[in-house]
Amino acid sequence: MEVMLAKSAGFCPGVKRAVDMVYTLTTEQHRKGEPVYTYGPIIHNDEVVRDLESKGAKVIHSPEELDGLPKGTVVIRSHGVARAVYEAIEARGFQIADATCPFVKRIHKIVEEQGKEGRNIIIIGNPEHPEVQGIQGWCLTPSVVIQDIDEAEQFSPKDSEKLCIISQTTFNYNKFKELVEILSEKGYDINCVNSICNATAVRQEEAREIASHVEAMIVIGDKSSSNTQKLYEISKKACENTYYIQTLVDLDLTAFESMRYVGITAGASTPNNIIEEVHTAMSEMSFEQLLEASLKTIRNGEVVEGTVIDVKEDEIILNIGYKADGIITRNEYSNTANLDLTTVVNVGDTMQAKVLKVNDGEGQVLLTYKRLLAERGNKRLEEAYNNKEVLTAKVVNVLDGGLSVVVEEARVFIPASLVSDTYEKNLGKYDGQEISFVITEFNPRKRRIIGDRKQLLLAEKAQKQKELFERINIGDVVEGKVKNVTDFGAFIDLGGADGLLHISEMSWGRVENPKKLLKVGDDITVLIKDIQGEKIALSLKFADQNPWLTAAEKYAVGNIVEGKVARMTDFGAFIELEPGVDALLHVSQISREHVEKPADVLQVGQIITAKVVDFNEEERKISLSIKAMEMPAREETAEE
Repeated sequence: MEVMLAKSAGFCPGVKRAVDMVYTLTTEQHRKGEPVYTYGPIIHNDEVVRDLESKGAKVIHSPEELDGLPKGTVVIRSHGVARAVYEAIEARGFQIADATCPFVKRIHKIVEEQGKEGRNIIIIGNPEHPEVQGIQGWCLTPSVVIQDIDEAEQFSPKDSEKLCIISQTTFNYNKFKELVEILSEKGYDINCVNSICNATAVRQEEAREIASHVEAMIVIGDKSSSNTQKLYEISKKACENTYYIQTLVDLDLTAFESMRYVGITAGASTPNNIIEEVHTAMSEMSFEQLLEASLKTIRNGEVVEGTVIDVKEDEIILNIGYKADGIITRNEYSNTANLDLTTVVNVGDTMQAKVLKVNDGEGQVLLTYKRLLAERGNKRLEEAYNNKEVLTAKVVNVLDGGLSVVVEEARVFIPASLVSDTYEKNLGKYDGQEISFVITEFNPRKRRIIGDRKQLLLAEKAQKQKELFERINIGDVVEGKVKNVTDFGAFIDLGGADGLLHISEMSWGRVENPKKLLKVGDDITVLIKDIQGEKIALSLKFADQNPWLTAAEKYAVGNIVEGKVARMTDFGAFIELEPGVDALLHVSQISREHVEKPADVLQVGQIITAKVVDFNEEERKISLSIKAMEMPAREETAEE
């Protein structure tokens, strides 16, 4: 067995500084006869906290607990606290030793400065974590804590609200980026600051790298440690056999007997002595394992054939011709949860299996059936990879970063970026669905078998696009579906390519807002106005619907017409006679009385009646006059 120990495992600089400070103070204050207090457990590790308590360091959780206690020094732990806590401790006459991590101090300064600029604060992190609660205590403006995708998607600030996004120092960097992306898409005035501790990022990346190359991963740290929990989650994604322990006592060493590669990492609050204890135990075990293995007639990893001699709901017993029987548990037969093995295997059946452990601790041979199938599945995937074959399989798991599918018990990971040819916010819709893909990376030793669905979709789209352009011509009338609506027009899916329906081509009349005319998903019939390369210009101005075809008759000089005031200028008003046909009512033609400007006597939307005094079909200009209608009446009155 090869044991890989992370270089960054154990105390980070901020935690070491805080712990060393308390140990030093307990020694110094003991000489002076003054007590030492820590505001909350100095680190998330019970072993260290108990040792410090034995040396006189008392843990308090609020300034009020100091009331009545002897005056002494209060150590602020690396997580930091709110400004009000400092003030409350000093007001009670206690000294403060500030062990706040410099990275956390930086965040306090950032939120304070951003608050002065009028920005409200979004903290990416765990609202129950003391670091996050401390950060909120330095915010001068309203703050909110967001820790998952649902909260990010539901967040809705005011339109005028300015925001600053910061992160808990121990937060998962990839998850932080994902949440920031969701928040940024909302289009608000956002200032984002990556406040994740560099040591945390290095530790997480190192854990991810080791976990991807080993058969089992051990993560050491207190169960209450946030950064250790993140290490466990990261390691678990890369290596299914990941164990979260506090000390060596929590570890079952027999679980590692058949393994060749094991990784170890530890949280920032884990003392070196605990890490060394686990490392030493694993290293000594590897020597014993090698010695035992040399004496066996069958070996771990060997494929054996046997006859089923007994079947229970949760295990199969095989006679494999060895001094001990072979055992296949339910979990090593299939990935199907709660599968009743008596329904799929019968006594007397012959089957092959792979040796996991020559001795399971009770003298029996532990076998696996599903892993043997997975290996054979890997061969199937390798063939598909080499032949660039298109595979179809069911999605068995939706992960944060993509989809997991199974081909003959072999798992294929399809990253979120390769699931579709467009950004997919929610991959949950694929759960249980059959999808097609190709294998673009095949490296089972590193547990990297990568599928790609995107290139199939792109190829399909390219083919449809080619077929579309071969089929359509300028002047064709085609069917489409509204894909997106903007202020300047709409994009129409023509079944292979999108065409632009510009706002100016939506009607013979004036369109103020395309979103009031069209909705995403609407079916629409459009005219292909122009094709330039891959760009298609569309129109709803069909020639047979052109209002100017009959305008010469409708709006001949002398005709009395009715129209609506569409817009006004200082020199006149434009009257909409019908959609696509506007006429000018000059200010001098509004009335025989002097009119300074049209807005003095007319309103937009008002219906007016006027006489056509000029019609120019070539330039599509029509002039109207209300005054011309008044003149005969006034002349008759004058004659009388």
